[in-house]
Amino acid sequence: MSDDPKLKVVHPETEPAEPISKPEKKFSLDKFKSKSGGGSANVETLQTTLPHGTLSDAKDFVRLHPDEVNYWSVELCFVHVPILGQKRDMLHMIDEDVAARNNIADKKIQRFSLALASKPNDAFFLCHVPTKNLDNSWNESMLQACRTAKEWWVQATSQKELGLESYRITKARRNDAFPAPKWPAQPLEELIVRTFDGRMIEADDHPGLLRIVGDKQSIS
Repeated sequence: MSDDPKLKVVHPETEPAEPISKPEKKFSLDKFKSKSGGGSANVETLQTTLPHGTLSDAKDFVRLHPDEVNYWSVELCFVHVPILGQKRDMLHMIDEDVAARNNIADKKIQRFSLALASKPNDAFFLCHVPTKNLDNSWNESMLQACRTAKEWWVQATSQKELGLESYRITKARRNDAFPAPKWPAQPLEELIVRTFDGRMIEADDHPGLLRIVGDKQSIS
């Protein structure tokens, strides 16, 4: 036995050893990590309000949805309504019976169809497709551009400065210059309703109708 008073002999069978403190376990989020492999990566983004205009308004290459039955509308009726604070009149859809009942001049009503369209990189919009006066060179060339855009990236540019009454139709040099559009699965009707929400004149007391006929809007 050692004579050193600082040393203590421990007999395991009679005296328990002092417990060794365990290091504190560090918290980790790993056990909460999603194991679904990407989760919502493939969930489609629902389209809300879309821009709308002619193919030439896009000032870029455009594709129109190839499914003309489901993503090109029938001929619709529209009117322009002046809006306070807006530099440009706002296009409204209008029920033709409401227009007739309120003596809206026929020349104020625009008629065309709407087709789901896209600029490069899924910049979707509703394209105005001519349905009237198709013997007019402007409308004829625009309709030709819209139909070509079902299968190819197309631009339409006014040739008025050249003294020509038509659009120049320019196809992209390569049709794979841009990825093919990832068309939304939402029905065309839903896309139109979302885009023109608040701007669909279906009744005689619609503020847009009262504005264009010069009537006072009632205050409830």
